[in-house]
Amino acid sequence: MVLPGALDAEVTRSRRARIGRLAVRRLLFGVPLVLVVSLAAFALAAASPFDPLEAYLGGSGDGYTEAEREVLRHTLGLDQSWISAWWHWISGAVTGDFGYSRAYHEPVAQVLAERLGWTALLGFAGSVVAVVLACALGITAGLRAGGFADKVISAIAVVLQAVPPFIVALGAVLLFAVTLRLFPTSGLTDPGEPITAASAARHLVLPALVLGVSQVPWLALGLREAITGAMGSDAVRGAYARGLPPRVVHSGHVLPMASAPFFALIGGRLPELLVGATVVETVFAWPGLGDATVDSARALDFPLLAIVTVLTVGLVVAGNLAADAAAIAVDPRIEADG
Repeated sequence: MVLPGALDAEVTRSRRARIGRLAVRRLLFGVPLVLVVSLAAFALAAASPFDPLEAYLGGSGDGYTEAEREVLRHTLGLDQSWISAWWHWISGAVTGDFGYSRAYHEPVAQVLAERLGWTALLGFAGSVVAVVLACALGITAGLRAGGFADKVISAIAVVLQAVPPFIVALGAVLLFAVTLRLFPTSGLTDPGEPITAASAARHLVLPALVLGVSQVPWLALGLREAITGAMGSDAVRGAYARGLPPRVVHSGHVLPMASAPFFALIGGRLPELLVGATVVETVFAWPGLGDATVDSARALDFPLLAIVTVLTVGLVVAGNLAADAAAIAVDPRIEADG
């Protein structure tokens, strides 16, 4: 006879083993994917009609002779073929040398060290805002499908879906910073003041709120659809037929069944979170990688653009792995891929 405690422990070990095998397979898939994406980034950059040397010289290009331009092009490594430039970059990246940023005039590793943490902080805060609001709105609308609350929430989400993030950002600045004066408009601290944890937290509120709200419509509507689908399942109808109270059915059947597609949706929206961070960081002068991405693309700064592309791919792979692992953990019906 198998005791309930031993059976639960066996189920837990089985889920952990499946998640571990899933992580190994995704890692084996992610390494060649990163190589291919970085290779494609350099190939597309080489096909660009813009001249990196002109971007580097900016408005001072007329003061150089053709011979001086060739010397400078050779010094910057811009006379290499794109495949040679990629091999030089990937060989250095393996040893931790990501190249030199022509846009910021410092090593790429230094640019990452100064900005990656701020982007991670903004992305985490925005994700928390998005998930909390989406859960509250999606659960309310899904459990009351067809009711007044569902119609109001769905209508607001559909309208918000059509509004670009920079419009949401400008509207938030106008309302909360200019009119109500609740939060500062930009930066990490007030002019002339040192950067402290308190000042950074106060300046983080508005961009994190905008970044999170820009992702709420997709997450809330997706959760609503998952809940309404679970409400019509045989398992939920059977639970009601057995006389279980709605609260028990919702918490024990509906929400666990709706969790897996919601986690998958969160993992799929991570690239959009990065794109939204680029816009939000630009509007709020937040010193993160999103703003650096715009600068590197504008200056044709390929070493910095390549590492940002690789980090984006890594974020997508890690996000989807976390979403699938969470789905396996909460729903025993889901099998790991492969």
